[in-house]
Amino acid sequence: MYDTIVIGSGPAGLTAALYASRAELSTLIVAGLTPGGQLINTTEVENFPGFPEGVLGPELMDRMLKQSTRFGAKLLSESVTKVDLKARPFSITTENATYQTKTVIIATGAEAKWLGLTNEQRLRGKGVSACATCDGFFFKGKAVVVVGGGDTAMEEATFLTKFASQVTIVHRRDEFRASKIMLKRAQDNPKISFVMDTAVADVLGQDQVTGVKLQNVKTGEARELPAEGLFLAIGHKPNTEIYKGQLELDPVGYVVVSKHTRTSVPGVFSAGDVGDSRYRQAVTAAGLGCMAAMDVEKYLAEQESA
Repeated sequence: MYDTIVIGSGPAGLTAALYASRAELSTLIVAGLTPGGQLINTTEVENFPGFPEGVLGPELMDRMLKQSTRFGAKLLSESVTKVDLKARPFSITTENATYQTKTVIIATGAEAKWLGLTNEQRLRGKGVSACATCDGFFFKGKAVVVVGGGDTAMEEATFLTKFASQVTIVHRRDEFRASKIMLKRAQDNPKISFVMDTAVADVLGQDQVTGVKLQNVKTGEARELPAEGLFLAIGHKPNTEIYKGQLELDPVGYVVVSKHTRTSVPGVFSAGDVGDSRYRQAVTAAGLGCMAAMDVEKYLAEQESA
């Protein structure tokens, strides 16, 4: 029986475990098969406080991992296959065992939606990105492509004009889903151009992105567009499949949070991108992890005094 089980091992989960274990709560981190979250696949991280020269994503997560277990939290490199949030104590099942806990901190994150191209995955971190805020700085004076047609695409493209010499928005339809104000902001920016009715069919380059292959979805005509960066802005998918039917989720699948980090089930808390569709930064995820652990501590104290 644990005081809390943290599901997930990105910045949110590891910070939650650090704070919970420092508060002398018995803590288990179910980290997944590859602990570290999305930052494991990131090269240089320059916007995490405390690293003025920047830090490699895997190194940052390795440091956070070591710190999270320093005060007694146990790390389990397995994936959760089933949860039972309807009975108390809660049950968390992995491939090998079932664990019981008084509280749960859900920190399973959200994944960017990708196009599904082989070279797109091969060149991730080498010019292919799904976060302009994270990586835009590395594209100073370079031409980049943004894929998408919603507000996120317009926002990312507009942000990238601070650094890039040219931003091309590629959209597979003939009209945008973006709000009028966001679209107009992008259209009024002289650095932004638009390619409509077109899909990215391939990403070009050996060790670094050198361009994209475009294909018109109506005529089938293909052409190559030189670029040094490709930014995906076609949405994110929160990792919440196993919580469906047990926890309130919004229409997209994000955990619905009220009263700071509390979810619709008393004793279950949310931290990081799994409930945050807006910021999606390592530092905000870590902050939410801290908040969730403190909320757990307060919740358990309330239960004991009741």
